[in-house]
Amino acid sequence: QAHLVESGGGLVQAGGSLRLSCATSARTFSPDVMGWFRQAPGKEREFVAAVSRTDGSTRYAESVKGRFTISRDNAEITVYLQMNSLKAEDTAVYYCAAGRYIYITTTETSYYRWGQGTQVTVSS
Repeated sequence: QAHLVESGGGLVQAGGSLRLSCATSARTFSPDVMGWFRQAPGKEREFVAAVSRTDGSTRYAESVKGRFTISRDNAEITVYLQMNSLKAEDTAVYYCAAGRYIYITTTETSYYRWGQGTQVTVSS
């Protein structure tokens, strides 16, 4: 079974940037939609962004629009999340996930395979 492996998390000051990566462990595993979710302490996991392999379309949570950019390298089957102008409220564990469908969705149940998560901490 293919796995998703996130990397790139860490500690950064408010206003700084981080780039998260999510790689699949098998080249045969290339879902149409890949997404990023996050879970802050004491809160439910929430949608952050998603990208479609089919047409390159993207969708973002309102809270990250204009600051985060999701992209994917289909040749390497890797998804990236470029996070700029980070805020303390962006602190969370970030998860990469593979979508069940060929269209972008924002609900957690629409994603069926998850990475182990990577911690992002933004100090104010």
